[in-house]
Amino acid sequence: MPLSPETRERLSVSLAQLVRSGRHMSSRAATHLHGDLPSFGWPLLLPLESDGDLRCSALAVRAGIDVSVASRQVAALERAGYVERRPDPQDGRASLLRITARGLEALTTSRALRSEWTGTALAGWDDADAHRLADLVDRLLTDIERAVTASPPSAAGHHDPQAVAG
Repeated sequence: MPLSPETRERLSVSLAQLVRSGRHMSSRAATHLHGDLPSFGWPLLLPLESDGDLRCSALAVRAGIDVSVASRQVAALERAGYVERRPDPQDGRASLLRITARGLEALTTSRALRSEWTGTALAGWDDADAHRLADLVDRLLTDIERAVTASPPSAAGHHDPQAVAG
């Protein structure tokens, strides 16, 4: 059964508020980290932590941003000591990016802060409700990604799925 226009609108507004809250939380976390890990650092450091060394173009894809934006942001992270470059052994013209010990420490600190804030925000929830929320958010993220990569919405009043993130 399709969602009603009222439900779609409520979800759209709620998701936009959630994204803004997430951005605010990232900014607050950044102010607590030594060296001030910029808010854009989190989505760039995570793939380097999980996947290991990456080219800037691959990192941009993983972070969902344009390679020119990633390049500027990586340069800032490099200057701050969160990432380092090394030559790509497969192609001497390219370089690979690697997270540094300082970058790993920043992620660890940021994770702890995020976990503390989440625990505080959900203190009145029982574990089953919080687990159900996590499952639903995972499902929502999968469906949003699918919608974003699907054909563009028609001009008949449908909104761009990426607009939810704004």
